[in-house]
Amino acid sequence: MVLGSGGPGATGRASSAELVLLDGAPRILVDAGSGAFVRLGEADLPLGALDTILLTHLHVDHAGELAGIMKARAVSSSNPITFRIFGPDGSLGGGGRAYFPSTRQFLDLLFGPRGAFAYLRDFSAPITLDAHDFPAAHGAEREPSVILSEPSWTVSAVAGHHGDAPAVIYRVDHAGSSITFSGDIDRHGLAGLARIAHGSDLLVFNSVVLDPPGSPEILYTLHTPPHAIGEIARDAHVHALVLSHLSPATDRMREAVLQSIRQSYQGLVQFATDGMRVRP
Repeated sequence: MVLGSGGPGATGRASSAELVLLDGAPRILVDAGSGAFVRLGEADLPLGALDTILLTHLHVDHAGELAGIMKARAVSSSNPITFRIFGPDGSLGGGGRAYFPSTRQFLDLLFGPRGAFAYLRDFSAPITLDAHDFPAAHGAEREPSVILSEPSWTVSAVAGHHGDAPAVIYRVDHAGSSITFSGDIDRHGLAGLARIAHGSDLLVFNSVVLDPPGSPEILYTLHTPPHAIGEIARDAHVHALVLSHLSPATDRMREAVLQSIRQSYQGLVQFATDGMRVRP
């Protein structure tokens, strides 16, 4: 289920967030962008099984609403909760690169003993954070690995590449079906994406820019244009493609985006909307 299909701008869409339902129950949250809290409420889904959070990177439009969603989960039940949270390791900055905390540091800044929302750890239900930093900073290995294995489902990850921000690509496999989430990714992360997405039933690809030169040049150092999205979907043999994290440009130019993708990829292509449900 797409909770947020938009980008950082206030355009009426929530920012990036997806909810993975396993056997009908919401179990995995992928990113927690602005507005996702409201969309989660509109979905009117039980949250008692939600215990796994996958953060592709720590930009505000992907992680800014994490605290609110965790609190919503906490007040849905008085039972103790263990959140398994995965995300990128940090970047020290320097050399023109921005500083980013690791996922563990980020969570400590929010929920640690001196964190901004320290009260939340035992506000409604006792909360334990099982946090994991995935190696994703510049120069990280681009080979996928399994990071979580349950009896009927697994989560795999590989380092992405999103400009200065350490970024992670995720794949969820369950009962013979699979979904891959690209996160925000530029051309340097495409090789890893092709490996982890190979044979996926569904690839959720963040689509922000038009083919060059249709978008500002700086954005191509952060995002993948439609013609390259089509090539990756073709080469990875994915069965269907959902375009999400839509910018006003890609939303306005849907036909041009689709035509560009169709030059390489002939599978099903859908443009995401908030609240959209897709079955792999």
